[in-house]
Amino acid sequence: MHAHSKAIRNFEAHIQHNPYPGRGLVVGRSSVEDAWLIIYWIMGRSASSRNRRFVAAGTTLRTEPIDTTHMEHPELLIYEAMLELPSLYLVSNGDQTRTIYDALQAGGTFDSALATREREPDAPHYTPRISAMLDLQPFPGSVTLSILKANLADAELTDRITYHPATPPQGFGFGLTTYSGDGNPLPSFSGDPLLLPLNGNAEGVLDAYWHALNADNRVSIAVKRIARDGSSRIMVRNRFEA
Repeated sequence: MHAHSKAIRNFEAHIQHNPYPGRGLVVGRSSVEDAWLIIYWIMGRSASSRNRRFVAAGTTLRTEPIDTTHMEHPELLIYEAMLELPSLYLVSNGDQTRTIYDALQAGGTFDSALATREREPDAPHYTPRISAMLDLQPFPGSVTLSILKANLADAELTDRITYHPATPPQGFGFGLTTYSGDGNPLPSFSGDPLLLPLNGNAEGVLDAYWHALNADNRVSIAVKRIARDGSSRIMVRNRFEA
């Protein structure tokens, strides 16, 4: 199947017509400019999950509570979602972003960092931890994605799967979401990373993904635009504000 039609089909099935893909990340390249884009979004069904917003501070994206008096499991809800090292750009759905950052800074690797982590301890869902790294050395760069998920035979154990897809062409990215849809317990994402469209500039991509996400459940979205020289900026859209 033609890459464009496959990406559009994935976008429609997994994001646009999916009431609850959960948290999601996409790493890829703009169709209209020589820039990389990293997308991250959060969704929420509970009051606690919806009591959040994104805050960008320089090159770092973090989640923060809106009402600090109503937070259940803040260790799973409040974290740095995007961090940077020279030529390395990290995104994840939990505090493993910091785990990876610290490991890379100390000379370790993406995989060695995640080997120390498990899927989230939120039984019965056992939400997967999804993470990605963009390495811009050398240009045009390479993408690594990871999912840590509960083992099918024993949910106390964690399966660790790392993907190294070939560098996507302009206008495409690779993505992971935490869930394959709504349910109770929530069904974990399965299969290979999704080939997804990145049509337009950073603002256009943010708009397209925000409007595709289920309006009842979407909470926040951010797009980091990374220029060829490695400089970056983050755009944020929040459904709920303080």
